[in-house]
Amino acid sequence: MSQGSALVFTLLVCACVALVAACGARAVAVSHAGSSPPSAGAAPASSAHGSAAPLTADEEALNRRPLKLPLADPRVIVEKGARRLRLYAGGELVRVRRVALGFEPAGDKVKQGDGRTPEGEFYVCMKNERSKFYLSLGLSYPNEDDARRGLDGGMISRAEADRIRRAVRNGRCPPWNTALGGEIFIHGGGTAGDWTWGCVALENPEVRELFEALPAGTRVRIDP
Repeated sequence: MSQGSALVFTLLVCACVALVAACGARAVAVSHAGSSPPSAGAAPASSAHGSAAPLTADEEALNRRPLKLPLADPRVIVEKGARRLRLYAGGELVRVRRVALGFEPAGDKVKQGDGRTPEGEFYVCMKNERSKFYLSLGLSYPNEDDARRGLDGGMISRAEADRIRRAVRNGRCPPWNTALGGEIFIHGGGTAGDWTWGCVALENPEVRELFEALPAGTRVRIDP
């Protein structure tokens, strides 16, 4: 092989290696993009990560009993670790539902976009019949404890903290546009895995039952 031919051959080999490396990098980038959390308007992921355990026979039997409406002093407790929503009426357990959580389910919510479902005491502050996820019940996050934490940590201003406190004390939805985040709902969309941006998701028929049974102001506690 002449010196010129050898040089051409070497250049061709280098070009092929560079092309393969570029394609590999693009494939990795596409793979990472596909694993990103869903956008607010996206359909729920089908991943089974964090999916709730099946209901027990006793829980299934309880859920088949008709609700006596209107519910007497309804209260909701969400157990994040168990992926369960428990509905009480007059102090009696009347429903147990599987739930899905935020895409980062461990720990309390700290800030906008962290994918965590908040923990603490809240109430239903609005009902949305036009939810992107079938039907939804808005929760009063951030609450006063969240406002205090955010103020102490320098995440929100005193004026923002005061607006949150006033809204909560008056039974309204608090501001949802601060660094603490907001727009936390109990909504439909399915329970195959933890896929929300921090909300609590149920199956659509189950959230419809809740939507029809729970008035604004219903107390909701979310436990770790």
